[in-house]
Amino acid sequence: MSSDNGPGDGGAEGPPPEQLALIRESVRGADVPRAKPRTWRGAALAKDRPVARVLVDKGVLHLDRYFDYAVPEELDADAQPGVRVRVRFGAGRHRVRDGRREGGGLIDGYLIERRDESDYSGPLAALAQVVSPEPVLGEELLGLARAVADRYAGSLADVLQLAVPPRSARAEKRASPEPLPAPPAPDAGTWARYEHGPAFLDALASGGSPRAVWNALPGPEWSEEIARAVAATLASGRGALVVVPDGRAAARVDAALTELLGKGRHALLTADAGPEKRYAQWLAVRRGSVRAVVGTRAAMFAPVRDLGLVAIWDDGDDSHSEQHAPQPHALDVLLLRASLDKCAFLVGSWSCTVEAAQLVESGWARPLTAGRDQVRRTAPLVRTVGDTDLARDEAARAARLPSLAWQAVREGLKTGPVLVQVPRRGYVPRLACAQCRAPARCAHCAGPLQAQDAGALRCEWCGRQEHSWHCPECGGFRLRAQVVGARRTAEELGRAFPAVPVRTSGREHVLDTVPDAPALVVSTPGAEPVAEGGYAAALLLDGWAMLGRPDLRSGEDALRRWTSAAALVRPQGDGGTVVVVAEPTLRPVQALVRWDPVGFAVRELAERAELGFPPVSRMAAVSGTPEAVAEFLAAVESPPDAEVLGPVPLPPTLPGRPRRPGAPPPGEQWERALIRVPPGSGSALAAALKTAQAARMARGSGEPVRVRIDPPDIG
Repeated sequence: MSSDNGPGDGGAEGPPPEQLALIRESVRGADVPRAKPRTWRGAALAKDRPVARVLVDKGVLHLDRYFDYAVPEELDADAQPGVRVRVRFGAGRHRVRDGRREGGGLIDGYLIERRDESDYSGPLAALAQVVSPEPVLGEELLGLARAVADRYAGSLADVLQLAVPPRSARAEKRASPEPLPAPPAPDAGTWARYEHGPAFLDALASGGSPRAVWNALPGPEWSEEIARAVAATLASGRGALVVVPDGRAAARVDAALTELLGKGRHALLTADAGPEKRYAQWLAVRRGSVRAVVGTRAAMFAPVRDLGLVAIWDDGDDSHSEQHAPQPHALDVLLLRASLDKCAFLVGSWSCTVEAAQLVESGWARPLTAGRDQVRRTAPLVRTVGDTDLARDEAARAARLPSLAWQAVREGLKTGPVLVQVPRRGYVPRLACAQCRAPARCAHCAGPLQAQDAGALRCEWCGRQEHSWHCPECGGFRLRAQVVGARRTAEELGRAFPAVPVRTSGREHVLDTVPDAPALVVSTPGAEPVAEGGYAAALLLDGWAMLGRPDLRSGEDALRRWTSAAALVRPQGDGGTVVVVAEPTLRPVQALVRWDPVGFAVRELAERAELGFPPVSRMAAVSGTPEAVAEFLAAVESPPDAEVLGPVPLPPTLPGRPRRPGAPPPGEQWERALIRVPPGSGSALAAALKTAQAARMARGSGEPVRVRIDPPDIG
């Protein structure tokens, strides 16, 4: 409609002038849409080093290499090594215009280096865009990522996805603070309780690189001791990196460092901070503004400058094992960093893993322990249900809470809180018929029934409620508990001690601390809160549930979980008592009674050496359909000393249940084979598996095969 025409046929009037002015102003103030990355057709190339070597962000093994691209002159200043770029990937030789390849989909990548010439003889595509001029991938981080990819038979792009956090433009625009001067060397503090503790700190403060396996004494001092080790490293003008299993442990080390050094000298890298804040902290570390880092497993790749110390706390915790490809373990990554950067190394725990014991056995690290007299002064009294107790109470052998446990609870509640560790969460995770002991199953899908709350039955698979269950085997209507969870335990204890508050800590709600007042704290392993002043007593229930797992590490994991809970109890001199309900003659129970996790780990290491089990040997797990596994094993050029165990069927993933990492899809039957090699052949095995997997992916044929180096559960 022209301006000469009047109103339309409907008689509608045009908008008033002030509305038109407002619309024009809004259009002028709107952000201009970003243009898509250009193909740079006909653009001049950079005069100096016109070739960019790029790692494309495609985590497939047959593309795990660098690709060359031409650098347009307009991108010359920003296209520096280490920056994020976007490139067009996938154009064939037939899509060439004016001597330059065009087409292909846009994909992210990292610019690795600038070169004068390319090894590729054909036409090169141009860089489409420099996403940000901020260099995020340095030579040290690139070398570490390549070493991790080679060790775990993975791709470099997958490792960098774990190592470099997602970009935040607002975080990049903010300037990082100026670095603070090196602090003075701290005094020994509670490190004086260890035989070589002060010497370890002195070596760090003087610029040395000691390597130690630290068996920490019971109590809350471990976070302060880690903070002093970090402070000693900073005093030498170097950086430090500490990896802990969860956010609660990171918060304790963060508080200890803040109290010792003040704010601004370290960064906290955890998922709780949020993407933007975490990326800002990561950039501060990358730019050299902060020289110390504390965080969870993602922090194992933190780009700390002049790295002088890498430390890991509680290396046996499952949280240190990454679930995304190529699934590296934080301990192995830090060992690689210590070797590549030639820096100090510290692995600490209240317990001791077999891997840590092997580091001492091989001479690579030195033990950092306290004398037996000091251990006795700080450890609680650990009691078991022995023959003397059974003589007084014959029912104690079958009771879940024998009289010794009730007595320990009553005495402990007189002076403070009592911790109760239950290995299973929930109310009653498993039910069975009270007459014939047949498992209680859902009438709809045959899934196991659980008691979510008192009197309510629900299927674990389909979630349907069961109101009129009866046993199909004997016709009975009564149920009994096969396994009692933490919530049911809390309910039973609450009825037994009605005047005492009962708190629970588990997956749904994890407590951080509890006050120093009489209370019952029921917790699952790993979720135990810290009591102010320590617990007066602790009960470790259902030991058979942890010791009876069909896994190579069941005894080691049970002792580690028990030790972590018992370390929160007051010393024996202050009345601290721990009661473990398990067979007293078993080796993990005896190690807990003697408070000798190092001796248990050394003996376990010797037995695994005789049997050829990890960590003495290197293993790889290959899983998939039977046909795919057989085809893959036939194509792998394994080292001559490799030994194939299996394949054996994997437990199927039942419908309605969550799929665990590495488990087969619902309805499929997979097999798993283990490939074992002696020490010295691990790199050759990883290279052979990576080559075979890359060839399989390049062909695009057959069912997928999952390969994992050093699987945590080998049965």
